[in-house]
Amino acid sequence: MSQNPFLISAEQLAAEIGHPGLSIVDASWYLPAQKRFGHAEYLVGHIPGAVFFDQDAVVDPTFDLPHTLPSAERFAEAAGALGLSETDTIVVYDGMGLFSAPRVWWMLRTFGAKDVRILDGGYPAWIAESRPVETGEPDVTPAEFHAVFDADAVASLDEMRAIVDSGSRQIADARPAARFSAEAPEPRPGVRGGHMPGARSLPASDLSDGGRLKSPEELKRLFEEAGVDLDAPVVTSCGSGVTAATINFALASLHKSDVKLYDGSWTEWGSRPDTPVEGGPASRRT
Repeated sequence: MSQNPFLISAEQLAAEIGHPGLSIVDASWYLPAQKRFGHAEYLVGHIPGAVFFDQDAVVDPTFDLPHTLPSAERFAEAAGALGLSETDTIVVYDGMGLFSAPRVWWMLRTFGAKDVRILDGGYPAWIAESRPVETGEPDVTPAEFHAVFDADAVASLDEMRAIVDSGSRQIADARPAARFSAEAPEPRPGVRGGHMPGARSLPASDLSDGGRLKSPEELKRLFEEAGVDLDAPVVTSCGSGVTAATINFALASLHKSDVKLYDGSWTEWGSRPDTPVEGGPASRRT
């Protein structure tokens, strides 16, 4: 565990609960097909002291895309209302082990938090060790979160167009392989199947085992098999910017820093008539 500064075990977290400067965040979010509801499950049970981060609400309301990053001011307001400070040690977890927590880990770091960890194995690991839980809404003492936006962590649509045209960055796509190849439909209406030209398929689910991030050796093998060079710049993408962050988390765990996340992801790219798409019968370049 000590080899990865971004992970913390249930045992380690249990020993730190109640200490000043520690904040715990339940970042559970699910796809509609999973028929699970993060906030409802949070109310039934969560790690003592944890607050719930609503990934559908902490967004930029001026965009019609899901999960678009909010402004620094909006993020600071939301994080502060949850009692979070950028100077805290913030531990993030989710209800599947390693699914949606990396997105909030990435968001917090993108807005200036310095010490953000993910609970190894997530809430399932906490429960498996018979550790205590709380129910209902917590009493939260608001804090000040001084947000400083790291623009280098994010890729825009215009930047993605340039990357696709020039090949200046490798594109790692975290969606399931069948969606990448257009063999399975996209879950959002009006979004084409397939992938960006030159993109590599690396499903986020392949990076974990039993809700835990795979070993560095296994991760390196997966990146190599996907055709991703760890010595070259990378930009990640997925359906709406959530599971792409799992690739960012895995790369950070391998000490790679030259990585961006395409915030609009495939929902933005695949819904436009003027963006090139490869894969399956929907492939076309305009």
